[in-house]
Amino acid sequence: MTHLPHAREGAHQASETRWQRILREPLVHFVVIGAVLFGTYYLFTPKSEEVMDTNQIVLTKDDVRQLAVTWLAQGRPLPTLDQLHALMDQKVTEEILFREAVSLGLDRDDQIIKRRLAQKMDFLAADVAALDVPSNATLVAWYSKNSDRFALAPHLSFRHLYFSFDKRGGSSREDAASAIALISGKPTDAPEVASVADPFMFRNYYGDATPEQMAKEFGPEFANALFGLKPGSWQGPIQSGYGWHLIWIDSIEPGRVPSFEEVAPAVKSAWMDERYLEVKRTALKEMRSRYDVTIPSISPEDLQDLGVPAGASAAVEMSAQ
Repeated sequence: MTHLPHAREGAHQASETRWQRILREPLVHFVVIGAVLFGTYYLFTPKSEEVMDTNQIVLTKDDVRQLAVTWLAQGRPLPTLDQLHALMDQKVTEEILFREAVSLGLDRDDQIIKRRLAQKMDFLAADVAALDVPSNATLVAWYSKNSDRFALAPHLSFRHLYFSFDKRGGSSREDAASAIALISGKPTDAPEVASVADPFMFRNYYGDATPEQMAKEFGPEFANALFGLKPGSWQGPIQSGYGWHLIWIDSIEPGRVPSFEEVAPAVKSAWMDERYLEVKRTALKEMRSRYDVTIPSISPEDLQDLGVPAGASAAVEMSAQ
């Protein structure tokens, strides 16, 4: 029996340790902060039912100041008293029209109003996420798991000589290969070097080019071959969608993952974006759990009389599956 107090104390400490571990979870912080923020918004935002219970409209000095701030934000001078009275009258008229519209139920099936209110709820989720400021240690730990998202692409600087399909036909590749012997050992910008090739419609020199840029301009096969070359000599020929090219690489930098210090602001921004999505998902999941949602099964036949294009019908069919 003498061991019971120690056992109880141990169980109590273990229970405290579990609760402390749970309370340190960031997601718990988000849920609590979200509940406080949404609850505060609910308490201090007038509900439509309460609006209908009163015919009283009260403008405070803060309301008037806000009207004046909005006026000034449009690049206007400070409003005169007459202008301020006109703004207040407009505000009262807007409130009356809003209340009368709600009393008639005009807000219930208005898609624009629904989207606007949904957007305001989205903003609240963003505000919750913004309340949690990450420490530098948190960002470093997060970056170590997501560093590939910030990887820098390889890039190179090169010049090229172009041999046209249109002008040379089937001999364009052979002409390019033969030209290497003619220009070997000569300065890359010498006139006699350029004279062996055809004029190119774009640039003859590209600085800090990435694989993505080159794939868009010359095609993916050209980009792959280009980044497999070595600097310091004429190489090729390699083919693009335009013809054949001889390449001189001036410099090349391989792809790399930057240090945390190089991209710290971008890391913080990405962390905040991820936290916002996490808060939004959590809040939406909790709210959705309070509703019974029924969604009809849709087939392409249901849309036949709408004149939906064939591609759109195929998309509907795929989403239904």
